[in-house]
Amino acid sequence: MRIPSHLVPARLRAGDQARVASTGLRARPLRAGLSALGIAIGTTAIVAVLGLSSSSQAGLLAEIDRLGTNLLTAKSGQSFTQEAAVMPVAAPARVSRLGSVEQVAHTGTVSDAKVYRSPLIPPISTNGLKLQAASLNLPQVAGTDLAHGRWLNEATATQPAVVLGAAAAERLGFSRVHPGQRVWLGGQWFYVAGILAPATLAPDIDTSALVGYPAARRHLGHMTRGKPADGPPSTLYVRSKTDAVEEVQSVLAQTANPEAPNEVNVSQPSDALTARAAAKGAFNSLFLGLGVVALIVGAVGVANIMIISVLERRSEIGLRRALGATRGQIRTQFLAEAIMLAVLGGVVGVAAGAVATAVYASAKDWTVVIPTEAWAGGIGSAILIGAIAGLMPALRAARLSPTEALRTA
Repeated sequence: MRIPSHLVPARLRAGDQARVASTGLRARPLRAGLSALGIAIGTTAIVAVLGLSSSSQAGLLAEIDRLGTNLLTAKSGQSFTQEAAVMPVAAPARVSRLGSVEQVAHTGTVSDAKVYRSPLIPPISTNGLKLQAASLNLPQVAGTDLAHGRWLNEATATQPAVVLGAAAAERLGFSRVHPGQRVWLGGQWFYVAGILAPATLAPDIDTSALVGYPAARRHLGHMTRGKPADGPPSTLYVRSKTDAVEEVQSVLAQTANPEAPNEVNVSQPSDALTARAAAKGAFNSLFLGLGVVALIVGAVGVANIMIISVLERRSEIGLRRALGATRGQIRTQFLAEAIMLAVLGGVVGVAAGAVATAVYASAKDWTVVIPTEAWAGGIGSAILIGAIAGLMPALRAARLSPTEALRTA
């Protein structure tokens, strides 16, 4: 038997269904806002963590590209007897003769010499700083600049003058270079000639006080087996041709110390920094976990509010059912309301996370990067959370019969 068309329940269009679903939210804006807050906090955490991680990595990789990936370092290691190895004085000259090597700079640790702000500082308070003699081309090869003052030249390299690494200057309390500034090095005063900017590819330089090799010999007794010489170097900084980095790296230890290449540790700083940037992603999983917990708490809040909403709106449900609304339409109404509530929190959270990422990344001079999976995942998670949280209340509302709903309202 064919049912007359006027007895067939009318289907609500999507736009009409959205307006009906939003009625409950507009009627209780404070409750809706507080319910969406948990979703917003969780989404903000997810977007901010992924955005800041990506921006940080992009900034670091951009810095590495600017400084070049062709820097290699060779450091003195340990001998078979576990004693500190000594690199030959001729190591820089040998390495510079390699065909694919463009520049070589070196530093030599001045043994038993400490760095203090003044002779009144207790000897134990070394601040983790070390004193090194340095070749005059060190900043150029290591990829760092002067933040204040001047670098050593052929004249000042023979005098009691020192250039402080970025961290060394900070720990000693220097922010700028002023005439007459001095530090106590190896039992005597040295004048501060300059302060280096942070050395991204050569962090050892940051914690060092750097003097010229002639000054180290003349004023600090830095000798090579009892004879004056520019060495021995403890670290070589080698710039090779970009397309020959692996070739130079494979022969660098043997060239620097042919008699004991195993006592030389060779590394490529850019690779270490790239690995460190990737390792930060593992630590970010903790914060992502906290974001997921916040989303779950937000989902519980949405489910709780929707259950209360069903109980409070029994009369509305009964009236709509009496006027011809189907169980499916009631179910869709409350499910759509829960999803809209979650999406509202998700959108606010994505916006807040993006703003936080942009502000922090700009302050650090990083490129602002917000991965697609961050904002898309945030919105998608909000929709999923809303659907799950609203499903049980929607089914409960749909099961109410018109007479029961109107009688108990």
